[in-house]
Amino acid sequence: MESGMDTWRSSESRNQGAIESMTTHALETFISEAAARSRERTEPADCVLLLAPLMLDLIEHAPSFLQPQHYRSDTGSYTRNLIYRAPDESLSLYALVWLPGQWTPVHDHGSWGVVGVIEGVLEERSYVRLSPDRGADDGIELVRGGIVLLRSGAVTSFVPNPDHIHVTGVPAERPRAVSLHLYGRTMSSFNIYDVGTGTRRRVDVAHNES
Repeated sequence: MESGMDTWRSSESRNQGAIESMTTHALETFISEAAARSRERTEPADCVLLLAPLMLDLIEHAPSFLQPQHYRSDTGSYTRNLIYRAPDESLSLYALVWLPGQWTPVHDHGSWGVVGVIEGVLEERSYVRLSPDRGADDGIELVRGGIVLLRSGAVTSFVPNPDHIHVTGVPAERPRAVSLHLYGRTMSSFNIYDVGTGTRRRVDVAHNES
């Protein structure tokens, strides 16, 4: 005969299993839907139009499925923590953690992307390219564009060709921010720009495996 303690443990185990199933379901559903919709729409602008509402729903459930390793940070730089990477590298999802005063370099993506903020305020400072993009890594004329402040719950997106060039981060006077980033490829490299010299170069971008 089952004791009261055994019954409680059995109930707790079932409840925990149900919770894990629910949270796993939210992430799995997002990945499945994102993969299907990105295959349906090859045009980047059409793609992000379909994916942005999915991200809006995902960030609402993020605290339930994100694990401690997804919140890893580094005092030396913003941190990219991998959540999912498609076997064919056509899709990737990261949790980015931004401590106060941490910024990206001026960079592009070479892909469409959808971003959702789950904690803090993420700041984006855009650049506008005045010179035509002929594929060269020099003779690039950039000027500063607008600024966007993305609070928790906000979703934004970008498309390539012309590529979206910006700086993203958190000023030193603001608290930590955490955001989810979905890309149309494995984001293992991008171009960084030197605005003063009008040049760019390709760099590898590190991330933490889950």
